[in-house]
Order: sequence, then structure tokens, then C-alpha cells
Amino acid sequence: MTTPNPFDRPVWASLAHAPALAEGGDLARRYRRDVNLFASARDDSDDASVAALAPLVAEGETVFVLQAQPAPVPPGLQALRRAEGVQMLATQPIALEPGKEDIVELGDADAAEMLALAQLTEPGPFLPRTHTMGRFIGIRVGGRLAAMAGERMRFAGGTEVSGVCTHPEFRGHGFARRLSSVVAHAIQQRGDQAFLHAWTTNAAAIALYESLGFRIRTGVHVVVLGR
Repeated sequence: MTTPNPFDRPVWASLAHAPALAEGGDLARRYRRDVNLFASARDDSDDASVAALAPLVAEGETVFVLQAQPAPVPPGLQALRRAEGVQMLATQPIALEPGKEDIVELGDADAAEMLALAQLTEPGPFLPRTHTMGRFIGIRVGGRLAAMAGERMRFAGGTEVSGVCTHPEFRGHGFARRLSSVVAHAIQQRGDQAFLHAWTTNAAAIALYESLGFRIRTGVHVVVLGR
């Protein structure tokens, strides 16, 4: 079996890198049900790996598969939705965007506010313990969590910028841009490749990240699987 480029299968690479956050075994894994909805087979060319994904999805559940190549549907599951995205890499040093608001570290004490903001703005799958996947930061205005960004998938040599969102009442102040720059800069400072994903239809987000120094590496396929 050829070792895949981890950026082509970032979900599997991330799950293998953080077994404490994962369920499953050597052939297929998913994030714990309170952490995230992503799942992955180890190798699409191995029928046993593909089949091993099915028992990880219970009746009424869904999981997201994200990878560079189209994902096969395991026996017993069905594709409920398919969508296209892009994977972007930081191809130059990311400069810190200026701003007068304090940037705060977010953690367990902020989990309920983070989840509420993500549910309102839908930056991608975000569950009660998604914030444990990596470092998250935010900006508060009048005590309210106005914006946040953080790290999601992580593996040796790469960390994903994710969870970038701003409350509708606080848009137009450059919060998402500033927080994204801080997260990406910190990833680079520790020697990792910063990367991220965006829907192909989200031209505004792609343009924002390009202006920060990210470039499209490849298209990605996303499939939502369920029973």
C-alpha cells in the first residue's frame, strides 16, 4: 500500500495523529461524537478499509468524508450529499493583521459560546468538544464573543486553520481576517504548514485567504454519509 500524501487525506492523517480524539481501528476511524463529524477510511483502494467505515455510523447519524479523491460509499451507507471544495496552503509568511481589540484564548469555559456562534454562522462541522482539536482564539466586544478562529485537523507537518466565523452583528471590522492571520502565523512559527478548506462557491472566503497569502493546492471532495 502506497503511503498517501497527508494533505490529500487530511481527515485520516489527523485521526491517526490524535488517537485520543478518535474512534475506530487501523482500517477506518471517525472523531468522537462530541468532537467532530469527520471520518475516513485508511485506503480507498482497500475494500476492507472502505467497509470498516460503515460500522462507525449508527442509525440516524451522519459523517463527513473530505479528501482530494472522490470517496467511495461503503456498503450499508449512502451518500446523502456531495459538494466540492478547495484546499489552500499558506505559500508565504503570514503577516499579523493589526487591530485594537484584545485577542483572547478560548477554552472549556467558552465552549458554550463557541458552539452557539458556530451554529449561528456555520463555518463547518462544530460540536461541543471541537475546540479540543487545537488552539482557538477570539475577540470579545462588550463581553460577547464576536468572532473566533482556531485549529482543526492536525498531523505531522500540517495544521488546519478552521472555525473562522464572526457574529453577524460584528461583521465589517476585519475580525475574521485578523484572527485567521494570528492562527496561521502561529502555525508557521512552530514549523508547520498552515492549510485550510473552503467551499468552491465561497468566493469571498477564497479571496480573503488569497489576500493573506494562501493559494489553492487542490480541489477536495466532500461527501456526507448516513444509513
